[in-house]
Amino acid sequence: MISQYHPLRRIKQVCVSSVALGAWLLASTAAADSSELPKGHFPLPEQGNMVGEVYTVTASEEGTLMDIARAHNVGYEEIRMANPDTSLWVPGEGTEVTIPGQFILPDEARTGIVINVAELRLYYYPEVEEGETPRVETYPIGIGRDAYNTPLGITETTMRLENPAWYPPESIRREAAERGDPAPSVVPPGADNPLGQYAILLDIPGYLIHGTNQPDGIGMRASRGCIRMHPEDIEAVFWRVPVGTQVNIIDSPIKVGWDAAERGYVQAFTATDETAYGMDTLLDVVGLIEHHEGGPSSADYEQVREVLERANGQIVPLT
Repeated sequence: MISQYHPLRRIKQVCVSSVALGAWLLASTAAADSSELPKGHFPLPEQGNMVGEVYTVTASEEGTLMDIARAHNVGYEEIRMANPDTSLWVPGEGTEVTIPGQFILPDEARTGIVINVAELRLYYYPEVEEGETPRVETYPIGIGRDAYNTPLGITETTMRLENPAWYPPESIRREAAERGDPAPSVVPPGADNPLGQYAILLDIPGYLIHGTNQPDGIGMRASRGCIRMHPEDIEAVFWRVPVGTQVNIIDSPIKVGWDAAERGYVQAFTATDETAYGMDTLLDVVGLIEHHEGGPSSADYEQVREVLERANGQIVPLT
């Protein structure tokens, strides 16, 4: 049974799951300089809990905001919230587009895979050889929509499937039949397969991490509970995540971070259960800041309240 959700409580449940992460890092894993790593790959910070940076790019005449997001390791909601006044489909040649490429690492053990459903993002902490710089990889994901929430808890990966066949569950076949468009009992590998080319089974029956033939849905709550990745992202991790890798699925819509200079930041997302953030939550967040700083801090209650109200995923420096 899944615990009742609280915005600042880590919700853990014993589930068994499989998560995979891929192979295109192999030529770059030895690089300690983050500028030499693939997008979304960072050395773990020696101080603080933040990686990456926010930057801007210039839109071309042909590209959509979704094209830009995919090229820069960002999902639908992330790019939309970072550019609220920019058209998704026709941003316009020469338009400056903000890339929200900075991340506060989840307040969880840095091992295996951590999936934050509120953030629509997966974090992978690969094992490293002695002398190798510890790192984190992060990828945008799609998760379960309303009534099909992705289950929370700690599980592990159980099996990897290349070119998987898809067996539509009974609920999908029933709905399709009611629409007068019966679904097949099995969809073979290929362009019409919604699992894409790679899938990693979790030890939660019926749930997996997989690719997709509809990449525009990455960064949305659009699946029936499975965790979707861009085809190139699932391929990148597929071969490198051992069977038995821990997968920790959490729902943490509020994150507090500190950079290497000990400057504080706060970030809030819309909770998957759409819980409103009240005074108790505000006091909890300020309490976390003060605890980190060893006593009463200069945190602005009004500023933190505004961040929680907006819940737009933007990382805001604490003044």
